[in-house]
Amino acid sequence: METSSDLDKSSSSNNSSGNSNSSRLPLSVVVSDCIKRWFKDTLKEAKAGDINMQVLVGQMYYSGYGVPKDGQKGRIWMTRASRTRSWVWKVSDKQPGYNASDSDSDESNDDT
Repeated sequence: METSSDLDKSSSSNNSSGNSNSSRLPLSVVVSDCIKRWFKDTLKEAKAGDINMQVLVGQMYYSGYGVPKDGQKGRIWMTRASRTRSWVWKVSDKQPGYNASDSDSDESNDDT
């Protein structure tokens, strides 16, 4: 006679054997969802006044990363951030996450 704990063990071993491929999402869908959530979280912080997040939102809009590409919105966020930090325009056309210190190192390499 099987007990309920035996049934639980049996069903959990069936689920962990990899037979549930039909419920798996393609990796591209998972990554896309993560990027969209990252944008939403970043936008929330940017609206709260975080200058670094304002720059990141501007970069995301400029590049279309996690949001439809929109140069005008990117410019608005960069302008907002530049009121406090003048270096933001150095990184406005860079990929999201690129910061001013990265930009400075690129400039020094161009001089050689």
